[in-house]
Amino acid sequence: MINFKGKKILITGATGGIGNSLVEKFSSLGGSILGTGTNEEKLKDLKKKFSNLKTIKFDLSNHGEIDQLIEKASSELSGLDVLINNAGITIDNLSLRMKNEEWKKVIDINLSSTFYLCKFAIKKMLKNKYGRIVNVTSIVGHTGNLGQSNYSASKAGIIAMSKSLAIEYAKKNITINCVSPGFIQTKMTDKISEDFRNTLVSRIPMNKLGTGIDVSNSVAFLSSDTASYITGETIHVNGGMYMA
Repeated sequence: MINFKGKKILITGATGGIGNSLVEKFSSLGGSILGTGTNEEKLKDLKKKFSNLKTIKFDLSNHGEIDQLIEKASSELSGLDVLINNAGITIDNLSLRMKNEEWKKVIDINLSSTFYLCKFAIKKMLKNKYGRIVNVTSIVGHTGNLGQSNYSASKAGIIAMSKSLAIEYAKKNITINCVSPGFIQTKMTDKISEDFRNTLVSRIPMNKLGTGIDVSNSVAFLSSDTASYITGETIHVNGGMYMA
């Protein structure tokens, strides 16, 4: 039975669809959680639902302050055992029309911020000779997708980066893994047309969209001591849409 009693967990992007499921999952397993997001109202609403949740409003584009975020999270939680890098953005456009800022912003928040979060969290984890990091990537980091060259590159970069970090810190009892969701049922996918939804579902062997719970189950597994001999790996949560 997986449990996180006594574990201190930082989850970025806590207010999104998958983020909500992550908070709920780790809360149900007894973890002490701090969640970040950019929407203060959503953070307040989330905090009302979970008594063991602390929150910090933080914009991950502020790279120069990420070390302070890790310090504050560690102080609020009295330590840091688990980091879940879930936050990310999309700014879609065809490559020939993509503006420099559209490329840069997605890479900065999705890839660069994830690196800095890992870097400063690992510094904390080294002192305890223990740590679990799970980076949430995406199926399009493996397959590519129309109009998402920036997003696909950022997610593919996270996967390669995670492998390098895993090699560097494997001897220190710190594991770094990825979970790569396919198409997940969220408020965002609720807005797509029925025809497009049917097209998506027809490409998935399981013939359905995934849920936030499907993602959070895999993240919890990789964050637990049950997965202590797994590092540098990616679990694909996509209903068979992409098989590595």
